[in-house]
Amino acid sequence: MLRPEELGAGDRELWRELRTKSGQPRNPFMEPEFTDAVGRVRPRTCVAVVYEGGDAVGFLPHERGPLGQGRALAFGVSDCQGAVLPPGFPLEAGELLRACSLSSFAFDNLEAEQDLFVPAAAAEYSAYVIDVEKGYEAYETVLRAQAPKFLKTTLAKERRLGRQVGELRFVFDETDPAALRTLMEWKSAQYRRTGRRDRFAQEWIARLVHQLAGTREPECTGTLSVLYAAGRPVAAHFGLRSSTVLACWFPSYDPEFAKYSPGLVLHLRMAEAAAAAGIGLLDLGRGAAEYKDSLKTGELTVYEGAATRPGVGAAMHWLSVEPARRAHHFVRNRPRLASAAARTLKGVARLRRS
Repeated sequence: MLRPEELGAGDRELWRELRTKSGQPRNPFMEPEFTDAVGRVRPRTCVAVVYEGGDAVGFLPHERGPLGQGRALAFGVSDCQGAVLPPGFPLEAGELLRACSLSSFAFDNLEAEQDLFVPAAAAEYSAYVIDVEKGYEAYETVLRAQAPKFLKTTLAKERRLGRQVGELRFVFDETDPAALRTLMEWKSAQYRRTGRRDRFAQEWIARLVHQLAGTREPECTGTLSVLYAAGRPVAAHFGLRSSTVLACWFPSYDPEFAKYSPGLVLHLRMAEAAAAAGIGLLDLGRGAAEYKDSLKTGELTVYEGAATRPGVGAAMHWLSVEPARRAHHFVRNRPRLASAAARTLKGVARLRRS
């Protein structure tokens, strides 16, 4: 059991090699640099190093809680989670949990093909993706076939934004800290408008984003993309990119320009820039949203649940998580209830602001 900063150069090289051989998209949330950043803001972050015959063969980044309850790294925030092991490695979840002195290991965005933990999943979700492996023009061709009205309308709004507000400029990798602060302010206001918990009100999440904004490694680079009109930011997004995947994370826009759909315009320009940089996949993350339905070309599977060992810690995890998860799952699978819940959240948010 090590702190992230205690991993040696050989451990990190093995970690990257295992990710290369995994056959899964090279999601930056699964890289050692993301673990390093989380470790700087979450003191209970650990990495379990798995050995076979005296040689390190794999890793489980996680966070330790009371009674040995473990959670995936940056649980509730990270969009891709799991162990880093050779494909088909003969290890059981219970065996690993015992070795780590964990009573449970909870996850909410478990990567597909994580054979160690998928059997413990309680729910399966779709994470929507944009495939630009064949270039941006090929992606536009797909959009014209599956969502012609969406593409035509969005491009028309982009032109109108340029005419009516001012010259458009898109920066794929903006380094101005003022732009990041603006994005975080927009996103906090959006959370409050929709009655959702403001993630940036949690100090560790805000600190994590700032840590990652300064991370510049080949397989984990903090990337702030900004759409400007007349020199003014109108939409922005902060995420992480590897050599092949752009993990979309925190998008938002200035509500003053909502009629131009600047967030959609921004995503099209992000897809174009990513393709030009050799990135083949934009991962929009789990969770249904109208904009994702319009932009997506495919889906990946992620899982939610927890692997447990018998004991007090596992029982405490079940009591603290499972009833709420089941209620959420019940509502999510019933569109009328989900719509009513969303309206209620917005109504509560309006009352809080009044």
